[in-house]
Amino acid sequence: MLKKILRFILYLFAASVVYLVLCKWVMPPITITQLNALAGGYGLERDYVSWSEISPNVKLAAIASEDQLFPDHEGFDWKAIEKSMQDKPRKKRPKGAAASTISQQTAKNVFLWQGSGVMRYVRKIPEVIYTEGIELIWGKKRIMEVYLNVIEMGPGIFGIEAAAEHYFHKSARNLSRAEAAMIIACLPNPKKFTVVPMSRRVSWRYPQIMAQMNNLDGDPDVAELIR
Repeated sequence: MLKKILRFILYLFAASVVYLVLCKWVMPPITITQLNALAGGYGLERDYVSWSEISPNVKLAAIASEDQLFPDHEGFDWKAIEKSMQDKPRKKRPKGAAASTISQQTAKNVFLWQGSGVMRYVRKIPEVIYTEGIELIWGKKRIMEVYLNVIEMGPGIFGIEAAAEHYFHKSARNLSRAEAAMIIACLPNPKKFTVVPMSRRVSWRYPQIMAQMNNLDGDPDVAELIR
């Protein structure tokens, strides 16, 4: 019985490796988060688009808000992880403050599941494996491209193209800096932090993202990545 279980786990892992490699060129047909949105009655709005169909403003907003070291790290922001571990347990931190990089978020969204509690800790080891895998096989532009296509940006709204059409009635390639910052500001809780009507959190957060976008304008690594 144990051998059968181990064999099944091995086959499952091998299949996931093949799937990871395929996703270098093919967008994920469905994710667990998207299935949960359907099961929860939120529906599923999405429209996958290529790298060239996403405005550089969106890419810059994502880096400015979610992971400013994205062009430079190899999947993990170890300094931020160390800092989060040194924080006092009683100190309340906002979601996402524990150094979750864009690479980690992409691995979690494509291959794993959301959620906290015990399942969060169960997810950690495979999250490390998949994060390292996409960094090695996909590269930064592909990681960002998939991230911006699969992440939830509103109740049942997945990806920047669906979000741009839903909120601003335009394609992702035509989003302004402010519009891109508004959409990214709904993270990490797009069901609660609404873009339209604009929640207090989004109205407070998006000017900060725009300020960080301005600060990153002169960074050559960022400029090269978002082209």
